[in-house]
Amino acid sequence: MLRAIDVAASGLTAERLRMDVIANNLANVNTTRTPEGGPYRRRLVVFAPREEPYGWPGSPAGAGAWGGGGAQSPAAGRGVRAVDIVEDPSPPRLVYLPGHPDADAEGYVAFPNVNVVTEMVDLMTAARAYEAHVAVIDAAKSMALRALDIARA
Repeated sequence: MLRAIDVAASGLTAERLRMDVIANNLANVNTTRTPEGGPYRRRLVVFAPREEPYGWPGSPAGAGAWGGGGAQSPAAGRGVRAVDIVEDPSPPRLVYLPGHPDADAEGYVAFPNVNVVTEMVDLMTAARAYEAHVAVIDAAKSMALRALDIARA
């Protein structure tokens, strides 16, 4: 049960970071000038399976503090982690605005490669995943309480 909570908690952490990055993308949808030069570039979170064994980090594989081992694959049930935040390589959106201070010689302004609709869909997906992880934690907590009630009886 505690392993399920640990795995769901890793998902909560990862999805929270994803929502933060999406919020940052939406906040910079019209940022045409950055310290690096050029428009803001959309950022994406890269996820990977957690590699530490069951239980606390550093415990031997299959002999974790919360049980483990069994016939599961080495990466099964360990959770997820964010390994990097990368920039989207797609080109910026060019808009003809000849009076804009960041317009080029032809009058085009390079706007960020952030699409509000795509970001909102990604945000809804992250929010649903977050809710699913919360539901797993609530279910594990309910099972633990029921087990305690059975032990008392």
